[in-house]
Amino acid sequence: MRSRGLIAGLMSIGLAATSAHAVDTSEGIKIGVLTDLSGTYSDLSGAGSVWSAKQAVADYLKDHPGAKIEVVQADHQNKPDIAANTARQWFDTDGVDVIVDLVTSSTAIAVVNIAKEKNKVALVSGAGSSDLTGKSCTPNSIHWTYDTYALATGTGSAVVKTGGDSWFFLTADYAFGQALERDTSAVVLKNGGKVLGSVKHPFPAQDFSSFLLQAQASKAKVIGLANAGADTTNAIKQASEFGIVQGGQSLAGLLVFLSDVHALGLKTAQGLVFTESWYWDTSDANRAFAKAFSAANNGKYPTMVHAGVYSSVIHYLKAVDALKSDTDGAAVVAKMKELPTDDVLYGKGTVRADGRKLHDMYLFEVKKPEESKGPYDYYKVRATIPAADAFRPLAEGNCPLTAAK
Repeated sequence: MRSRGLIAGLMSIGLAATSAHAVDTSEGIKIGVLTDLSGTYSDLSGAGSVWSAKQAVADYLKDHPGAKIEVVQADHQNKPDIAANTARQWFDTDGVDVIVDLVTSSTAIAVVNIAKEKNKVALVSGAGSSDLTGKSCTPNSIHWTYDTYALATGTGSAVVKTGGDSWFFLTADYAFGQALERDTSAVVLKNGGKVLGSVKHPFPAQDFSSFLLQAQASKAKVIGLANAGADTTNAIKQASEFGIVQGGQSLAGLLVFLSDVHALGLKTAQGLVFTESWYWDTSDANRAFAKAFSAANNGKYPTMVHAGVYSSVIHYLKAVDALKSDTDGAAVVAKMKELPTDDVLYGKGTVRADGRKLHDMYLFEVKKPEESKGPYDYYKVRATIPAADAFRPLAEGNCPLTAAK
């Protein structure tokens, strides 16, 4: 598949062809995008993730015109109970074979367990907790785009090595925030730094004043923002109002998305350092995807979550085609682990035994306003982190699937 197929396929999101597919099911393949369509994570996932899944299907259909594939969507509202109920409905009565995106770690953990129970497939692009390939790993799920260990390894170690050796965490009080604080604390300590404390904030939150005052009073050199989306941007904006950076402390955005930088503006976001797995302006294929995405999404540009949804759906479809069946979810995931990954956005990679998709990560810095040459030209690469170094070693994750390995 070549990058020119991305644009060519944009206009053909008629997702169900009329002829039968080679898989062992009269219903074809049904993909469910379970995401945040209306809340704090809707810009970084949401409707863009639905588009990305559809685009992956459209591009796949170019080489497999006989396939019958449908994409459906639902809003889990970042609530595990809603996510779980939707997953059960989709799997039990609506014929969904695979659920993708799953932004918000608490919803992802709920759904991967249901996918295991129902022997279906869950492909996590939006959620970050490294527990998804640790204690919460399953034979029916793959963690695709990033995780809290990789974020901590990239951003935490870089900040400590450049002098930010005392930290205070401002943490979203749910599975993702807790995992991100845990993994980053370990990296800070490993690199000789100190953790002076932390404070948990509700998820989502609007007023960060009391939490920021505690962080300011800690005198830590670095305030680690163990949150994401609107929580991160609101915390950064309010930190600016408190003069925290002007007072000598720095902010470490432990999970920052392109949509966050856009919301903040370069004047506020300039100099932020963070880790991501994908950026639109690093290859011709990525730029083609971004152009098509922008045209279909009111001028917005894709985040790494959107790219991860595209990549994971492509590989899922390849695995189903190789297996000639989509009825046994664990078998499909096993085939996804067996086959090397290769798509236009993430290139070549592998899926590990614990369900961790392996690819390089990147340490980015936000450009100064005068360095930006156009819309969404926000990042510059500070370092490439090889896949072997970016993600937690297999033996350290305590994944039940690898206990005997």
